Amino acid sequence: MSQDRRTLLKTAAVASAVPVVGLPARARAQSTTLKIGVLNDQSGVYREISGPTSTACVRQAIVDSGIAAKGVNVEVVQADHQNKPDVGATIARQWIDRDGVDVIVDVPNSAVALAVNGIVREKNKAYFNSTGGTTELTGGQCSPNTIHWTYDTYMLAKSTGGAMVKTGGDSWFFITADYAFGHDLERNTTKFVQEAGGKVLGSVKHPLQSTDFSSYLLQAQQSRAKVIGLANAGTDTINSVKQAAEFGVTRRGTKIAVLLMFINDVHSLGLNAAQGLVCTESFYWDLNDRTRAFTKRVLPSLGGNYPAMSHAGCYASVLHYLKAVADMGAAAAKASGADAVARMKAMPTDDDCFGQGSIRADGRKLHPAFLFEVKTPAESKGPWDYYKLLQTTSAEDAWRPLSEGGCSLIRT
Repeated sequence: MSQDRRTLLKTAAVASAVPVVGLPARARAQSTTLKIGVLNDQSGVYREISGPTSTACVRQAIVDSGIAAKGVNVEVVQADHQNKPDVGATIARQWIDRDGVDVIVDVPNSAVALAVNGIVREKNKAYFNSTGGTTELTGGQCSPNTIHWTYDTYMLAKSTGGAMVKTGGDSWFFITADYAFGHDLERNTTKFVQEAGGKVLGSVKHPLQSTDFSSYLLQAQQSRAKVIGLANAGTDTINSVKQAAEFGVTRRGTKIAVLLMFINDVHSLGLNAAQGLVCTESFYWDLNDRTRAFTKRVLPSLGGNYPAMSHAGCYASVLHYLKAVADMGAAAAKASGADAVARMKAMPTDDDCFGQGSIRADGRKLHPAFLFEVKTPAESKGPWDYYKLLQTTSAEDAWRPLSEGGCSLIRT
C-alpha cells in the first residue's frame, strides 16, 4: 500500500471539495454545454447506495476529465424517481424534452431502469446505468444508446452463488424482492446452483421496502435448506440480515447468501452483525492504489458516506463519456446519443475505479468481479475497513457470454 489508511482518511477529512473551474465569460459564451441528469433514489431504500453520493461522483468525474479546459461546460441535475417506473419515466422525458438533458446516469431499481432505457432510445440520448441489476439491459432490451456499467444479476449469481455451492451450500431457499431485479437475480442464481449439482427447495417474494421479514425467514427455515439466498438490496437486505441474526438462523447451521450487498449496507449493519458475510462487488475503495486515490479525491464531497461500486460506476461512465466527447466533439455528442455511445465502445476504458477495460457491442462494460468476505471487528483496522478479498473473477469470465443474451445489436 503506497500510503496507509490513516493518512488517506486524515488527508480526505481536511481537504476541500475541488470546485468545477469555469472559463472566462467570453469563452463560456462560445462553448457548448452538456447536461447530465443523475436519476436515482434520493430518499428511500437505495439512498445510501445511490442518492447524493452518485451525484458527487459524477461531479468528480467532470473535474477529473479536464473537459472545461477544452471549452465544454457540463451541468448536472438530479432527481428522485421514488422507485416508481412511471415517476422515473416522466422525469426522464421531461429532462430530455424540456430541460435539454443529454445523458442520464445511475437509475437503481431495474423496473425504473428498463422504463428509462426505452425513453432514452426513443429520444436518441445516452444512458449509463450503474445501479440497476437486470441483465435485460444487455439482453432482450439492449439499446445502442445504453451502457450497463457496474454489475448485473448474472455476475452476482456466478460469483457469490457459485462460491456458496462449492463450499457445501447445495440446497437453497430464496427470499426475493418482488420486481424485475429480484426475479432476475433468483433466476440466474438458480441456474448456477443447479449446474453445480445443487437444488432449490423454494422461494418467497416480498414487496420493496419491507420491514418485517419474520414470515419469510420462517418459511425458509421450514424448508431445511442449507442456504437462504437474499435476492434483494438496500435496506431490504439490511433488514433481512438483522432479523435473521435476531432469530438465530445461522446458529442453526443455515448460511445466509447475500447476493447483492454494498459496503454501505455493511456500514449500516455494523461488523458485529455483518462479519463473515460473503458478497461480490466490482469496486472497493481500499482495493489498490488507484481506488484509494479516487476515494481520497471524492471523499470530502460525500458527507461521511463512502463510495460503493454503484457510485464508482457513475464516476467511471461519465469520465469515459467525457473522453469520447473530447474525441468526437461536443456538438456531435449532443446531436446523437447513439453516436456518443458508439464512440465510447470503440475506445478502451481506463479509470481509477475499475482500471483498464472495454465495452462490448451489447453495451456490457467488462471488468473483473471480486468476491469479498466481511471482516470481524478484530480484523478491521479503521473506519470502512470492512472487506478481505477471497477470489477474483476475470473480466472475460464474470459476465454472461455475448451469444447468450439475445441482444438485437449482435449480428449472428
